[in-house]
Amino acid sequence: MKIKTKLIIAVSLLFLMITVLSAIGIRQVNVLAGETKNILTDNYHSLDYSRNMYKILDEQETGPDLQKFRVFLEKQQQNVTEVGESEITSDLTEHFAAFEKYPKDTILLEKVRADLNAIMKLNMDAIQRKSNSADKTADDSIVWMSLVSSFCFIIGFTLIINLPGYIANPIRDLTESIRQIAAKNYSQRLYFKGHDEFTTLAKSFNSMAEKLQEYNASDFAKLMMEKKRIETLINTLHDPVIGLDERNRILFINEAALKVSGLTNEDLTGKQAEEIALHNDLMRSLLQHLVSDDSKNETLKIYSDNKESYFEKQIVNIGIIPTGETEKKEIGSFIILRNITPYKELDAAKTNFIATVSHEFKTPIASMKMSLQLLENERTGNLNREQKELIGGLKDDAERLLRTTGELLNITQVETGKSELKIESCDVSEIVDDAVLATQKLAKQKTIIIQDYLENSLPDIISDKEKATWIISNLLSNAVRYSYENSSIEIKNKIMPLHVEVHITDHGVGIDPQFQDKVFDKYFRVPGTEKEGTGLGLAISKEFVDAMGGYISLVSALGSGSTFIVGFRRNA
Repeated sequence: MKIKTKLIIAVSLLFLMITVLSAIGIRQVNVLAGETKNILTDNYHSLDYSRNMYKILDEQETGPDLQKFRVFLEKQQQNVTEVGESEITSDLTEHFAAFEKYPKDTILLEKVRADLNAIMKLNMDAIQRKSNSADKTADDSIVWMSLVSSFCFIIGFTLIINLPGYIANPIRDLTESIRQIAAKNYSQRLYFKGHDEFTTLAKSFNSMAEKLQEYNASDFAKLMMEKKRIETLINTLHDPVIGLDERNRILFINEAALKVSGLTNEDLTGKQAEEIALHNDLMRSLLQHLVSDDSKNETLKIYSDNKESYFEKQIVNIGIIPTGETEKKEIGSFIILRNITPYKELDAAKTNFIATVSHEFKTPIASMKMSLQLLENERTGNLNREQKELIGGLKDDAERLLRTTGELLNITQVETGKSELKIESCDVSEIVDDAVLATQKLAKQKTIIIQDYLENSLPDIISDKEKATWIISNLLSNAVRYSYENSSIEIKNKIMPLHVEVHITDHGVGIDPQFQDKVFDKYFRVPGTEKEGTGLGLAISKEFVDAMGGYISLVSALGSGSTFIVGFRRNA
């Protein structure tokens, strides 16, 4: 039987019981009303007529009003309702007719009185009998109503107890079974008795679970083969790789990582990463991100292959979206150590070469500048206008070459860690004034005004004054180089809780957003620019600022100019 049919039967049964209970109640009330009506009408009228006739007979002064008596007697004759009342009424009529002829006859009067008493007694007995019958009917009504109500209560209570469970229990079992299937317990089955929709649903569910179980069993061997293939692939990688699950337990580690760490596979696989880090310095360095929650790439120096090697640590988080869900779930991560030793060696060779060449260039460049100064001296002879222009061009080229050589030396010092900083308390205004003075000549060539809007009495900063001046001067030179003629450059400040910021704003071409995060990279130049430069100035500035505990950033919009922000640490 279908669930819908069962529900219809249950609701119909309740409706039928309510109808039966209502019908019995209405019937019993009507019976009681009928019996009560009989008591109040017929018998009451007979008693009333008899009493009035009695009163007429008792009139002493004027004598009985026989005409009035006749009226009540006729009414009594029409109101005969009880057994025997007709005979008594006939006797009363006969005796009254004789009494009318002989009104002085006391014997007839007594007979009339006796007939009236008989009628009154008969109706009183009838009232008592009907009252008893009404009481019995009321008692019967109570019994019937109680029985029917009890029956309805039992049926209704049974439905209330069983019907919700009949519907809810299979749904609960089905929900739990679905959870078991989701947890990959494919042996879960449902068993419902009957022939309703739940039984059909259970059969379909069991069929699905059986197919999933077969599928899972058939793919297990394939999965194991794929697992072996992935493990072999990881072990053949030349770069060390370590895999972690979501609880930071080591899942796998390849041969290259074992060789670098000096540990065995049994020492690591299945162990907590934090436990391993307590006893191995290299593993502590590799797993430092678990404590600091810092997953950025970093370079590590590790002794490997009988020499100091450089590895770049890269952390890759693994996240999946489980089937049937919408939110991404982290299931682990793995650490890759890329061996960058050959690149470091090449970079070191490049740095040494640049340092050597730059250092060797400084001496001849200084000699060139001195020779040009001697040529400009009038004691060596007068120069015509064309000669002076040629010497001016040579001086500019020598200055440019000297500046490029200085930048190359600075970057090599930063890369090799030989750059020494003289950290001291400095006045921001003095640093900016020195930088403006050094850039003023270049600005005048393009008729550019450098406007200083620094506040008075700025807090002192902690920095290397020479390096800080070089940074501001470099930013001002760039601003002049990329600004239009007859424009202006503004220098402003902003006092932060821990730093003092210097803002340098130009009104030049601006920098495209796609290149803004690269302008501080070494040797990077914005594509399409025609201005001279090596692409080292901003990289050196960032290295110096970082070394002094500050920061440098950029705000720019293409066609609206740029603002470079340098934050120097405040002197507490």
